[in-house]
Amino acid sequence: MSKPRKPKGRPISGWLILDKPVDFGSTEAVSKIKWLFKAQKCGHAGTLDPLASGMLPIALGDATKTVPYVMDGRKIYEFTVTWGEQRSTDDLEGEVVESSDKRPTEQQILDLLPNYTGVINQIPPQFSAIKIAGERAYDLAREGETVEIPSREVEIFRLTLLECENESTAHFEVECGKGTYVRALARDFGRELGCFGHISGLRRSFVAPFAEETMIPLADLVALEKIEDDEERLAALDALLIDTSEALSSLPHLIVNDDQAHRLKMGNPILVRGRDAPVEESEAYATARGKLIAIGEIGQGEFRPKRVFG
Repeated sequence: MSKPRKPKGRPISGWLILDKPVDFGSTEAVSKIKWLFKAQKCGHAGTLDPLASGMLPIALGDATKTVPYVMDGRKIYEFTVTWGEQRSTDDLEGEVVESSDKRPTEQQILDLLPNYTGVINQIPPQFSAIKIAGERAYDLAREGETVEIPSREVEIFRLTLLECENESTAHFEVECGKGTYVRALARDFGRELGCFGHISGLRRSFVAPFAEETMIPLADLVALEKIEDDEERLAALDALLIDTSEALSSLPHLIVNDDQAHRLKMGNPILVRGRDAPVEESEAYATARGKLIAIGEIGQGEFRPKRVFG
């Protein structure tokens, strides 16, 4: 029997919070980071369109196990809507499919916003990653097919008109939940205002729990390629990583000792004692010496690991 192949790359783990530039795809960004860090595993927490810039959290190594917790987090976007045209992709990249000479007033825009705050029903764009009968909607759209995409509930926590630079553009900021398409907001604003509209600028400034100041511009990472010494270059890159456990900051946290950590890594439960110890939690995480050990559940006086980390 042949031996299992040893994974290529370093078993480095943590989060890199990339400030993605425009015209750089999310998959392309992951490939670049994996190559720079010489990492065994790499993945992102939520696609950012090539025409959008801003926060793209990238997980390396064991941090990929915590991606779902970041995907579920709140997000903040700043975006610009250009009135007068609806486009096939709902952004600058697509062909014009509807047009109008009408332009909304600032007051008409302000009166519209309450309709898009709270839990709303939204139909994702034709060019989106939604699966229809096993196919990605954007693949079907590129083949010229128009498909029925069912509406779904999304949550808008805050929607603010920042500025109307001129009669043809408006700048907004939105804080929203998982699955919200900002391009669909622009499309629906335009339709309801009777003037049509599309996204002409988009930047993501926040993905919970990572703060805006944690973002690292791609240019800063590329600049480190100039360091000729491998060890020195990788050390400089590793210093930019955020600990894997930061992705779980919204969950209850247990600090365990070395013996308990060993039991958890073996897949065994540990007792949870103390006046302030959680009683029942469907999800919590445990650390030892500041490092993530396990994600699990708490019940009947025990922490039972569901996912362990090296």
